[in-house]
Amino acid sequence: MVNQYKGWNIAANIVLVVLCVLALAPFLLLIIASLTDETVAMTQGYSYFPEKWSTMAYEYIGSQAAKLGRAYLMTIVVTVIGTAVGVLITALLGYMLSNPELPGRKWLNLYVVFTMLFNGGLVPTYIMYVKTFAIKNTIFGLLVPNLLCSAFLVMLVRNYFENSIPRELYEAARIDGASEFQTFFQVALPLSTPILATVGLMMGLAYWNDWQNGLYYLSDASAHLKTIQNLLNDINENIAYLASDSTAVGGMDMPTQTARMAIAVVGILPVLVIYPFFQKYFAKGITMGAVKG
Repeated sequence: MVNQYKGWNIAANIVLVVLCVLALAPFLLLIIASLTDETVAMTQGYSYFPEKWSTMAYEYIGSQAAKLGRAYLMTIVVTVIGTAVGVLITALLGYMLSNPELPGRKWLNLYVVFTMLFNGGLVPTYIMYVKTFAIKNTIFGLLVPNLLCSAFLVMLVRNYFENSIPRELYEAARIDGASEFQTFFQVALPLSTPILATVGLMMGLAYWNDWQNGLYYLSDASAHLKTIQNLLNDINENIAYLASDSTAVGGMDMPTQTARMAIAVVGILPVLVIYPFFQKYFAKGITMGAVKG
């Protein structure tokens, strides 16, 4: 019996190793492609073992080092603030909707779900944010559009509060004289680490990868507010323009294809580095909240 279990463990480990390699292979190819010579990439395609290496793509991106540093800082600030506030708003709304004693709970849930099916459209949304909230050319243009909760994430949090945390804990807190806010912050949140980490990771990735809000709500006058995604998009467009007019760069060949790969590496590398450190929070706290008796 022990040998049988050992065989299954070995087989499972082999499968996991294969899946891990398959998951990492595209990222490795992306990095190698960004270091491949432009001519080789154009004529022979991308390969794990290119005939010629080149750092020209990174050299061009590195020439924008000052702008990159500022853009990275802005992206970090927007991601941290937006994720923290967004998770709090999502958790508050999910906690409220999970309360079976909430008056009109069914209609409020329907209202939230309705936003998953229909929205106001791009033009009305843009006019509302620009005219009513006046977020154009401000940092709020990068924060507010993604801050107003995702209904899908609200439903995830609501279901967790409703099904994974025993109602007896809420009732015990109220019997002890705790207010709703005290129950939320002292009972619900400490027992919700897995779902909050999941929601936070989703929101963080959304803020980090967002470029549309910068495109819509930031003009050239507010270039100092551009995030890394907006800046990399500008660099990509500049490279395409320079490549179409070789006289603009003294007859030099601009690395268009490999530069796109390098831009992708610069954009996702911080996420790849940070992500493994957040994995442990997905499992943490799953067994918390058990009630005896």
